[in-house]
Formats: sequence, C-alpha cells, structure tokens
Amino acid sequence: MLDLAYIREHAAEIKVELVKLNAAAPIDEILALDEQRRAALQEVEALRAQRNAVSKQISRMKDPQQRQALIDEMRQVGDRIGALEVELGQAEERLQAALLEVPNLPDPSVPVGKDDTENIITRTVGDLPKFDFEPLPHWELGPSLGILDFERGVKLSGTRFYILSGAAARLQRALITWMLDLHINRHGYREVYVPFMVRRDCLVGTGQLPKFGDNLYRDAEEDYWFIPTAEVPVTNLHSGEILEPGTLPVNYVAYSACFRREKMSAGKDTRGMKRGHQFDKVEMVKLVAPETSMDELAKLLDNAEDVCRGLGLPYRVVQMCTGDLSFTAAVKYDVEVWAPGCGEWLEVSSCSNFRDFQARRANIRYRPEEGARPQFVHTLNGSGLALPRTMIAVMENYQQADGSIVVPEVLRPYMGGIEVIR
Repeated sequence: MLDLAYIREHAAEIKVELVKLNAAAPIDEILALDEQRRAALQEVEALRAQRNAVSKQISRMKDPQQRQALIDEMRQVGDRIGALEVELGQAEERLQAALLEVPNLPDPSVPVGKDDTENIITRTVGDLPKFDFEPLPHWELGPSLGILDFERGVKLSGTRFYILSGAAARLQRALITWMLDLHINRHGYREVYVPFMVRRDCLVGTGQLPKFGDNLYRDAEEDYWFIPTAEVPVTNLHSGEILEPGTLPVNYVAYSACFRREKMSAGKDTRGMKRGHQFDKVEMVKLVAPETSMDELAKLLDNAEDVCRGLGLPYRVVQMCTGDLSFTAAVKYDVEVWAPGCGEWLEVSSCSNFRDFQARRANIRYRPEEGARPQFVHTLNGSGLALPRTMIAVMENYQQADGSIVVPEVLRPYMGGIEVIR
C-alpha cells in the first residue's frame, strides 16, 4: 500500500498518476477518514489528559460535595472517551480498507499508455524458426504423439484441464528441475518449498486481496486460499519481520503449482494448454534495499531471459505501459516466447519491481546498519519460467516434419538421455 502520509501530502499528484493507470481509488474518502480519525484521536487525548489531571485534583479534595461533582463530571468525560474510541476504531477500520484499494504508482521510467496496445517491445532475441512444413499447434502435436490428452482432463475436472503423459510429463518435470538448478547454481538463488495454501493475510500482503478475490480458489471452511503464484507464500516468509544488517539482498526460487479461476481471460483465446485453472511455475522473489531495486530488476529480468537463451527459444521483452501495469507493480517487463504452431507470442514471465508497496502491506522491514531505524524493503518477483507455456514453446519450436519433437540439449540429462520424443 501507499504511505498514508504520502497520500495526505501528495493527493493531487496521486490523482494524476491514477489517470495514467486508468485506475480508480478512494483518495478523497481516505483523506476524509484520515481527518476524522485524527480529530477523534486529538479529542480523546485531550479528554484523557483532562481526566488524569482532574483525578489527581479529586484525590486532594476535602469537600465531599465538590468531590462528587467532579467525579460525576469525569464519568461523563469517560463516556465521551468511550464513544470516541468506538468512532476511532470504526474510522481506522474503514481507512485501512480504503488504503488497500489504492494501486501502486508507476515509476517515472514507465511509458504512459492507455492499454496493452501501447506497451513497448524493448528487444527481440533469436530468429524465428523456419520450417519446410506447416508447423502444428501443440493441441494437435501433443495428442498425435499420445502425450497430451484434453478429453480425459475435461472428464476429470472440466474445461481448461488436461493430462500430460509419458514423455510430456517427463519433459515438464525436466524443465522444472533444470530451471531450478539454473537459478540456484548460476544465479545464486536459495530454493524454498512452500505451502500451496495460505492464510488470507498472505494474499493481502502481496496485493491479490481484496481486489482479485473472485479470481482465486478458496477453502471456505478453513479460510485457506490456494496460491495463484509462489510469490504469495515466498514473499510472506518474512512478513512482520525486521531483517538484520547485511541480510539483503534475499533471493529465493520456488517451484509450485498455481491455481486461478482465469475469469479475467474471458473472451481470450484459451485453446490448448495456454490458460488453465491449474499450472506449474518456477518463481523468483527478491527482497532488496530500496536504492538497489532497479538494478535488481535488471538482474531478475536477465535471469528469466537466461532460461529462454538456454532453451534456444526466440523471445522478446516487453515493457508494460501505465495502462497495462498490474495493481501492485511500479515497473513491469514481460518475457514472451514465440510459439510457431499457435502463431503468437506467449508470456512466460512477468518481472516486476513493487518498491515498498508489498512490504508495507506485509510489514517487511530491514535495518540498514546496527541501531538504525527499520525501513521497508523493496520486493521484486518474476517467473523463471511459467509452465505450460514454456512447454508449448519447446514442443512447437522443436517439432519435426514427422510429428516428432527434438528435446533441447540442456534438458536431455533430465530426460534420461532421450533426444527425440516420437
């Protein structure tokens, strides 16, 4: 969330930024609630001071009649304090709820644009493959090899579910393990394995709640929420903590299953494995000092790109404009791989710098040095990469005329030496 003091002092500027984001937020309500809260608090403190002073006076009084009159007067003061405390509590609750509705503000480096049509392609890496045959989309290629089954996925769980079997199941497992090893051994991340269900406050901390509750799956009885991404539990590993000097940066990588209702993808092309309610992902999360966060974003993005380079996949990097930023990100870059069978670029990673937006919500702080006042960290995250779209890109880019799929060289040790899926 944004700092309340910052909202109070820069309300007009924030409203200008909200227009750039095509977003609405209750700024005027926040200012009114803040004023109401501060006025009530000031009156409560004044009445408490009055009651304390009069209580000392009462203890020294000799005249019973005057003493009783002051006691009666202080009883009324106590009733007023009680009423104000209720009002104060209600104002605080409404204020906190309103603050959670305010999106992060864009970094000055973010280009202004109305929607995703005005995003900027910053670079394209690798040549698009050329085939001497018509490349098949994965929804034809996989079933023809007997490794991808949509009908049984639907039978088990409904639309947007599928079954990977045989070499496809092994290929996905190989991708996950190789990506984890790459980030751990080459990029210096620490692997963590986290729960796939979390408490509500974890989703509030990373910004999925309350805004995106309709897109999440929930166990209503226990109020556990299925994670939409490992970003949620990994970022919250240090919620409510103060990290000691010398701790930062913290770099985590985690594999997880992810669960999303995909309501926001209504009307989009959902054929094949592109948009499922359940999918796997390798996620990178960074907790860093504020002055280093843009440099760390560049490192994070390069780590995601390194996966594409290792797999030999053509890809491009797209910077989100203001109109296409997420609710939580101050800066965001997408990595998209080319899928020749689908004939489109598929997003496999979003690399974001949230600045202190998530850290304020989750209360994650650090001490710059011994004895220093705690400050909020900056948090970043990016997929490294997301499946199954990485699977789609591998299948479609490495397909051959006979319908077989060549296994990328880096994955062969993880595939038991299999070089071609036939």
